[in-house]
Amino acid sequence: MSGGHGKKAYEGESITVTFEAERCQHAAVCVNGLPEVFDTRRRPWIQPDGAAADRLAEVIRRCPSGALQYRLADGAR
Repeated sequence: MSGGHGKKAYEGESITVTFEAERCQHAAVCVNGLPEVFDTRRRPWIQPDGAAADRLAEVIRRCPSGALQYRLADGAR
């Protein structure tokens, strides 16, 4: 394993979430915004199917560092 470096993808049914650990500022916008999707005590810590894709995309867009990104299953960003 690369020690948390690089971009990791978490694929859900209707949305894929990517996370770049080295960019994360630990502002906890994701964890506080959708704890049913983002839970650092769980592995994997991102569960894209834990909320509707539009809600998840909204929380990801609030990520201050851009460490979180998403791609909808239909290809939209």
